[in-house]
Amino acid sequence: MLARRFAIVCLMTMIFGMMFSVVVAETSRKRSNDGGISCTWANDYPCRWDQP
Repeated sequence: MLARRFAIVCLMTMIFGMMFSVVVAETSRKRSNDGGISCTWANDYPCRWDQP
């Protein structure tokens, strides 16, 4: 029981760490639209959030 709880805590910590690193990476990068990479699901749609 203790091993299962320890495994769950380790997995949750790893998942939270990955999410936190993604948030830090996204907030620290510059806000320019890098060739439309951030709008690949609809290239013809203007990205309002990327415009200054």
